[in-house]
Amino acid sequence: MSPNHGLALTKWVRSSYSGTGGNNCVEWAPAHVAASGVVPVRDSKNPDGPALALAPQAWADFVAHAADQA
Repeated sequence: MSPNHGLALTKWVRSSYSGTGGNNCVEWAPAHVAASGVVPVRDSKNPDGPALALAPQAWADFVAHAADQA
């Protein structure tokens, strides 16, 4: 994990797998992927907190797993 340095102006998107309850929300920054080659992921309840920087394949694996659990 790393602080959100350099991500202040990033457009974050809430994962569709987060549901509507608002308690377990994951956000990612798709536009940042092309610029950096990594997928930033954060907890929407803590937007100033740390963000994970995942390799695109790791993010794809995570999303596939989440879809399997739904």
